[in-house]
Amino acid sequence: MGADEVPLDDKAKRMRELLSSFYSPGPPMSPNSRNISRYASLDDINSTSFDPGQYMNLVAQKSNLEGLLQRHVDLAAEIKNLDTDLQMLVYENYNKFISATDAIKRMKSNISGMEANMEHLLEKILSVQSRSDSVNTSLFEKREHIEKLHLTCNLLRKVQFIYDLPDRLRKCIKSETYADAVRFYNGAMPIFKVYGDTSFQDCRRASEEAISIIVKKLQGKLFSDSESMQARAEAAVLLKQLNFPVSDLKVKLLGKLEQSLADIELKPKETNNASLDPSAFSSVHETTIHEFVEAIRAFQVIFPDSEEQLVILARDLITKHFLITEEYVKKPICAADLLGLLRVIWNDVLQMDEVLQEADLSNYSHEAAKVAIRLFVSSTFSHLLQDVSDSLLKVLKKDGAEYSLEDALDASSKAVLEGSRNMLLDFCKVLDDDLGLLARLRELIVDLVKEGFLDFFRQLEDQFNLLSESNNSSAIQDHSLTQGAQGDKASAGLVLVLAQLSAFIEQTAIEKITVELAVSFSRCGARGHDHGPAFIAGEICQKFRSASEKFLHLYINMRTLRISLLLKKRFTTPNWVKHKEPREVHMFVDLFLQELEFIDNEVKQLFPQGNRKHRGAGSNGSSSSSRSNALREDKLIRSNTQRARSQLLETHLAKLFKQKVEIFSKVEYTQGSVITTIVKLCLKSLQEFVRLQTLNRSGFQQIQLDTQFLRTPLREVVEDEAAMDFLLDEVIVAAAERCLDPIPLEPPILDKLIQSKLAKKT
Repeated sequence: MGADEVPLDDKAKRMRELLSSFYSPGPPMSPNSRNISRYASLDDINSTSFDPGQYMNLVAQKSNLEGLLQRHVDLAAEIKNLDTDLQMLVYENYNKFISATDAIKRMKSNISGMEANMEHLLEKILSVQSRSDSVNTSLFEKREHIEKLHLTCNLLRKVQFIYDLPDRLRKCIKSETYADAVRFYNGAMPIFKVYGDTSFQDCRRASEEAISIIVKKLQGKLFSDSESMQARAEAAVLLKQLNFPVSDLKVKLLGKLEQSLADIELKPKETNNASLDPSAFSSVHETTIHEFVEAIRAFQVIFPDSEEQLVILARDLITKHFLITEEYVKKPICAADLLGLLRVIWNDVLQMDEVLQEADLSNYSHEAAKVAIRLFVSSTFSHLLQDVSDSLLKVLKKDGAEYSLEDALDASSKAVLEGSRNMLLDFCKVLDDDLGLLARLRELIVDLVKEGFLDFFRQLEDQFNLLSESNNSSAIQDHSLTQGAQGDKASAGLVLVLAQLSAFIEQTAIEKITVELAVSFSRCGARGHDHGPAFIAGEICQKFRSASEKFLHLYINMRTLRISLLLKKRFTTPNWVKHKEPREVHMFVDLFLQELEFIDNEVKQLFPQGNRKHRGAGSNGSSSSSRSNALREDKLIRSNTQRARSQLLETHLAKLFKQKVEIFSKVEYTQGSVITTIVKLCLKSLQEFVRLQTLNRSGFQQIQLDTQFLRTPLREVVEDEAAMDFLLDEVIVAAAERCLDPIPLEPPILDKLIQSKLAKKT
């Protein structure tokens, strides 16, 4: 095997063995080498148990001549390499051998001079020791005398202190330095116990009298309401140092401590019912809570078994804090006010936690804070609901005549949208605050806000329903048209505002609030909808869409009902069979038009104009109108009863073949659509009231005159003239059907009476 083919580990091992064999007298005998040699094979040349004869026999048996020659060459090369390595090893360590030799020579030359110096030093040490012994011997007696004098001096000083103790205690009583008095007395107690009945009997008696005075002073201080808790605690500690049985005072002291909690409660100053300012808290609160903490620390020292009572007191204090907070959040306060209250409470908790960890006030306050936060969120939504209701109820106030429906819609819309935005800003302030008390409540706040918005809109819908139902019932019960109708008008106007406000919530407010909700809570780092109740915008929109349609129809019904009562009174009061010849348009027409004018003014405040339907060729209204005009002209030229009755028969036959007119269609959120629907319902009611009467000729002509006069002013307010003309024609037809002698007024007379009425109006 060549030298280049030897592994690195084997080569390093061989080098170590060479060094060992070079520097040691015999072969290495380590346990590892013995184990290796025991199990080495016969062909291992490097082992200590190598046998050349066996090795040659083994090689001769395994190899041929060429192999033996090759092995000879390899062994020669290895021997040469080993000689070279050994020579290099000797050269490398030669300098070290020379340096070691030089060092040994220097040490030998230095040591030769040290022996004389050591002997000289030993002589000096022995001389110093002998002189020190002689000095100690000469001063021994004087030292003992000095120590005795020192002990005597200390004893005299103590004796003097004992004699001066009564005067010292009296001075402490005058200066009220009771701590020094207790320290002096306790220092003299060992001497009093030994010599108090003999040598220092008078001093002991005088000292005990002074101490009895101090005990009474400390007891008075302990139970004084004017003293701070720190001073009371110090008095208790001093009494305990005097071996006074303070354990008997435990109940009284705890009672005093409990009474002191009233001074630590949150007591912000009154600020004219304005919002609560955290800086309005009494400046002594921080001082009093610090004194309470110090009192707890003193109680723990004086009464080690009072932990349970102290825990109860601390928790009661935190409970009172949160009860006061809950009372304040019932009022409309902002987030800054709430955070100010919670920050004061949390600071109190942290201070008490340092001395009373057994109370676990952190977790206890977190549970109490959940209730306060829940109440704050619900109260905030309740106040917002109240603001919306207040802005709507102003419509019903008699002294609020200048408060229009438009103002009510504006104020209530702003209350819903701006109020919701302001609430979200307040809630985000609570979420963004780094107060430790709120660290574990952020997810709860997010859930409460989402649930709060759901409940708010549900309650808002219920509130709308209550307002509409109460106003509707009051309007139905009030059948009087002569005494102040302002309340009824305001009630219907409120229902109209509710309809438009519901539409605003469905079309605008819900979408914007949903966006604000997502943006605000995203900025605040709140969790997503998967972890809490989602704000279901689609469901709420559907509810308010239905509510808006319901309120609009309710408004139409309320206004129609009022006019129907007017029409009913008009047609049930006179005796139509004995009706006199018409001389002018009846006054009910003016009342009817006044009601429509008031309705028009209401609707104009809240609804857009809309598209007016004009008469056009091919429309239903056109055919009906042309038919109605022809019918009216035919009726006007009739001159006797027989011709009138035959004309009625022709009219009924024409109804079977005429094109049908669409009377009632879906109500749109426009001025024209709402007024047109009311007019249609009123004319339909007018037709039904006419059908219930039996008329003479004059009664029929009066209805003809009133109906003809209504055509022109109604065209100015309705958007479907064709349907209006058709219904007016139906009224005339119904009157003709119920007339005993249906002969109409001649056109000149009809026009003259109408012009006379118009002239009076101008």
